[in-house]
This record gives sequence, structure tokens and C-alpha cells, in this order.
Amino acid sequence: MNIVESNTIQKTILVYLEVDSLYESQKLENGYEEFKSLALSSGLLIKNSLKFSQKSPVINTFISKGKLEKLKDLVFESDVDLIIINHQLSASQTRNLEKYLDKRVIDKTELILDIFATRATSHIGKLQVELAQLNHLSTRLIRGWTHLERQKGGIGLRGPGETQLETDRRLIGKRIKRLNLRLEKSHKQREINRYSRKKSRNKLVALVGYTNAGKTTLFNKLTKSSQIAEDKLFATLDSVTRKNTNPDHGPILFSDTVGFISDLPTQLIESFKATLDELKSADMLLHILDISDVDHKTKIIEVNNILEELGVSNIPQIIVNNKCDLIENSKIKSLKKRKKDQVFISAENENEFKNLRSVINKRLFNGVFKGWVSMENNLGNVRSILFDMGCVKEEKVSESGKMFANISIGNNELNQFIDMKGFELCHVEDILLETSTT
Repeated sequence: MNIVESNTIQKTILVYLEVDSLYESQKLENGYEEFKSLALSSGLLIKNSLKFSQKSPVINTFISKGKLEKLKDLVFESDVDLIIINHQLSASQTRNLEKYLDKRVIDKTELILDIFATRATSHIGKLQVELAQLNHLSTRLIRGWTHLERQKGGIGLRGPGETQLETDRRLIGKRIKRLNLRLEKSHKQREINRYSRKKSRNKLVALVGYTNAGKTTLFNKLTKSSQIAEDKLFATLDSVTRKNTNPDHGPILFSDTVGFISDLPTQLIESFKATLDELKSADMLLHILDISDVDHKTKIIEVNNILEELGVSNIPQIIVNNKCDLIENSKIKSLKKRKKDQVFISAENENEFKNLRSVINKRLFNGVFKGWVSMENNLGNVRSILFDMGCVKEEKVSESGKMFANISIGNNELNQFIDMKGFELCHVEDILLETSTT
């Protein structure tokens, strides 16, 4: 069930804790704003918030006693339905907090799961969200069925000898197994699609990055797609792959992926690994970064950590600093001098797109050749490959059957064909007048 019911908007208190012992790396400067954005993305009404820090979590309630009393007073003063904590809680900690505060309590993991549940639109996306929810629920089953916990017995009442808790676990386990089988079937189809892409020799470039960095906006501009791009966290949940339509690029497929977030729950990574396996077949990653974000240095580390966990950190990567239109030109110039191997753009108004395309082409293809080539009539298989790659802009055929093609192709791929007998570069004036357009 979603946090936000269909007919009511739930009123909530946000509890943002900075726990010193849990920070292994640099913490986000705007951590509270990100947490607040998550709550707003779920459609909640934030009535109040409480921010504080403590050295380490308390075993029973996570929150220290003094802070807990302050929170109880705030709950008493506010008319709220829900309390959200910005850390992952254990089942017993959640239960103890709900008992003490007499309100429903959820953690950051449950909040993200709720957002994912409302955003998933594809069949695979919905299956993955349900799998993540069940994996989370399976660790949270508590003995709340005291009236059913005695094993059944007596004439006509002999059953499987299970407590209600064991029955719940068994049913959830069965559902998880069925979901995994259905997802495995879907992923086999994706493997076939990946094989087809490799056969066509199209390069795959995957857009990765922190949530709300502008990946979908850039994806739409590169592929002339119309995917929904909104200024909110996790606006994109389902991976989408589209072919490049710009003649300044070589034969490339671009893939838009789900954004990452700090402290991404483990079960979400596990459930979405199959979708993110798309990254493993990528020839290059475009790491999109919101350069206007004060936390961009920390977020780039978070994304790289998740890429390492997924086993794709060895794939060549281009850092694309997006949203340059939101910061001063003097600062951009200074950053460009210090980060010469990175690209600076604005996806919204297509600033510096020519430079981005040039860098992509250079890294993938060692540059792009644009011009005419000639092929003898026995090279029909080469002609077929060029059309499959989407390289051919125009074609002419002489009366003798010799083929001429105006192509746009990466230099690395072109070199493979130049070595073939009967395949040559040529100029427009070299094309015979007898050719006829086909």
C-alpha cells in the first residue's frame, strides 16, 4: 500500500538525524533538502520537521531519549498521521518508536520504495518494485498475530503446523520466487535485444548519475525523444534505449537509466541489478553531474561507489557537468581550466552540445569520417552492415553495379572496411555520371 492514499494526503513530520558514527565519507551539505524533496515527491504534506545530531544510534529506538521526548511533544502539538526518519531502521526500532509515539513510523527505505511504486510504468519496472518491497517486508515480519500463533490442533483443525508468522514468510517466499522467475524470463529477452544491437555494430552509451541531475533532459535532446523529464527525484525509473538521430554522431544508441541516491537501500540495488545490467553491455558511460549543486563533489563519489558495486566501474566514462546555465561564467571558466578532461553543458538550452558530440565521437570512434566511399558489387555484405549501422545518408549505383555511398562512420570502424579489396574512399566528382539514385 502506498504512503499516500487515493483520497487523502497524509500529514507528516520529518525527522532528520545526523549520526556521526554512520558517516563513512563526506556527508551531504544539503542532506535535509534532499530528504525533504523525497517526501514531497511522494505527495506528502509536511506539517513540521525536527533536525538534530547525535554521536551514534540507540539500539532500541535509534533516536536518543532526550530527542525522542522532544519529538513526542512535537507530535502531540501537531496533527499528523506519519513520521519519517531519514535512516534505515530495524523492525524492532520501528515497532518501539510507533509504540512510544502512537503514530505510524517509516524510514527512508520505505519512502523510496513508495516513490518507486508510484513511478514504475513498465512491466519489468513494476515487477522489480514489487520484488524490492517483498524483500524489504520479509525482514520486517514481527509477531503481531498473537491470536493465531498457536499451532492448530484437534479434530478437523489439524493444519500444516505453522504459526501465522511462518505462513506469512512462506507466502512471501513463494511470491519472491515467482517474481524472480518472471524477471529472469524478461531479462533473457533483453539479452536477445543486446545481442541484436551488437550484431548491428551500434555503440551503446548509457547515461548515469545522481537523481535529478538532468539525465532525461539530455537524453531527449540527444535522441529527439519525449521522455518525461521533471524537476523531482526519481522522475525516471524505467530504463529506455533510443537510437541517435543527429548526423554529427556516429551510430550510437543512448540509454537513460534510473538515478542514484546516497545510502541507496541494498534491496533496491539487488532488485534493479537486472535493469542496471544494461550498463554492463555499454561501450561508454556519460556520468551526468549537476554542477550547480553544492554537493556535486560528494554525489560524484556516491555514484562511482554504486557503479563499482554493480561491477561497471571499468567502463570508459565521460564526466558531463550539466546545468552550467545556473552558475556564473567566471566560475565555469575556472572549472574548465581545472577539469580539462570533462565536458560542460546545459542540456536545457543545448549549450556546448557540439563539444559534447565531438568528445563522444573521439572516445568511441577515434573521430568520425563523413564522405563518399565506393564498393564493388561483390561487397553486398558490407553494404548491408553499413545500412544496419545507420551510416548511409545517400546511395548511388553505376550501370556496372558498382556502389557509391555517402556515409558517416567512426574512423575505427572505417579502418576495418578500408582493408577490404574493392572498398575505397572517393570524392563526389569521382562518381560516374551514369549512376542512378536508388
